[in-house]
Amino acid sequence: MNRGAMRERIRITRPGGLAGILVLLVLWTLLAELRVAGGTIPSPWNVVRTMHTDGWALYGPNFRITAWGALQGFLWGNALAIALAVLVVLIPPIEMLVTQLAILSYCTPLLALGPIILVVFGGRTPTVFLAAMYCFFTTMVGTVSGLRSADRTSLDLVRAYGGGRWQRLRRVQLIAALPNTLAALKIAAPSAVLGAIIGEYLGGVDSGIGVALTAAQTAYNVPRTWGMALAAAALAGLGYAIVALVARVAVPWTRAEA
Repeated sequence: MNRGAMRERIRITRPGGLAGILVLLVLWTLLAELRVAGGTIPSPWNVVRTMHTDGWALYGPNFRITAWGALQGFLWGNALAIALAVLVVLIPPIEMLVTQLAILSYCTPLLALGPIILVVFGGRTPTVFLAAMYCFFTTMVGTVSGLRSADRTSLDLVRAYGGGRWQRLRRVQLIAALPNTLAALKIAAPSAVLGAIIGEYLGGVDSGIGVALTAAQTAYNVPRTWGMALAAAALAGLGYAIVALVARVAVPWTRAEA
């Protein structure tokens, strides 16, 4: 996609995005004014006012702790996913085993594993573990697909010059896999935030967005509950935006996909 086409795309999509946000705010305000669900939907202005009153003293530490847990899970889960994807391409006989393990990790209810991890390891391990598990499947599948999308002619050329599997992987397949892998990483970033928050819900920790959400719900502080939910959404969006920015800067030929 050339630069002019990208600018035109931005000009088209930006008004649509702003209009969508405006419609969402109007709908939210309407539901709050009609007291739908027994008044458990506060107005946007009430939520913003509560967030301002609570301030950074409440949101800052919880935001940082959840972000750190999500980041650790993001790194561990994606590193394992990419490593296994490379092994699958280099050693095809293990594909069935690795794929079955990946599917099992995706289908297993992670909330059932969280308490076990909490009992065995304690602390914040469940937060990192669940964040990693929420990333793993998408990144592995995307990377395997990308590695296999390498141009056949380029692979044959490397082979003709005596290149082995490692040379074909390093010179052709890893580069070909970048668009798919980066797309998977953009999905994995919000997923890691979700996994970290669910891990905090399980207990064993005394801070984080998940803990603050639970405390606000227990106190029936509806505006604060919504404020924490917005903070979680903002953190997920921030993760997505950072990965997208890294993709655009580090691998400029994938900007069309970013």
